[in-house]
Amino acid sequence: MKLSIIVPAYNEARTIREILRRVREAPLEGMEREILVVDDGSTDGTRELLQEEERQGHIFAFYHPENRGKGAAVRTGLEHAKGDIVLIQDADLEYDPRDYAALIAPIREGRAQVVYGSRFQGSQRTMFLSQRLANRLLTLTTNLLYGSALTDMETCYKVFAADLIKSLPLRARGFEIEPEITAKVLKGRHRIHEVPVSYTSREYREGKKINWRDGLKSLWWLVKYRFVD
Repeated sequence: MKLSIIVPAYNEARTIREILRRVREAPLEGMEREILVVDDGSTDGTRELLQEEERQGHIFAFYHPENRGKGAAVRTGLEHAKGDIVLIQDADLEYDPRDYAALIAPIREGRAQVVYGSRFQGSQRTMFLSQRLANRLLTLTTNLLYGSALTDMETCYKVFAADLIKSLPLRARGFEIEPEITAKVLKGRHRIHEVPVSYTSREYREGKKINWRDGLKSLWWLVKYRFVD
């Protein structure tokens, strides 16, 4: 089996090489891996670092000429993914690739087609109160609207059987990709299996991009996807 790891990246020159090293070294017993990095119009040197990684044969890189958003980057990665399982990995250091084995196990064993890594079941080294409350609100709204029992809808670590995720008609360009994927998985009556993951939040001065406006947009999209296809 092969795991396709999609890494959307926008202005992550400070962390991109380290996260790619961790992704390459994550233990995946008995599985191939392909690392698909989508540079979303970076202007801080990320693109040049990716070109060097690409020349060394570490990754497959794809480049957007301008910033389109995380959703657009994920969709570009999906177009090129050739693995049996697809995993989404942010380009910062908040999530730990050493959790991959636990994340893909339910799919490899045939127990699930969709797995989310829950920060609220795992080891949270830091998470700001505002971030915690926003995540709780969005997850609660998801559960009320879609009859689910999730603990972390907004997690980066979303893992799928490739044929399932590629069958979803995804259109989101920005951070609303998170509620769009979740809504369409749940409306398709696919159960989301959660496993605990570790998490270390970074601050905005360190490059964190999602903010309260994105939280409001996610809330709106959750409601919209519930009632509009």
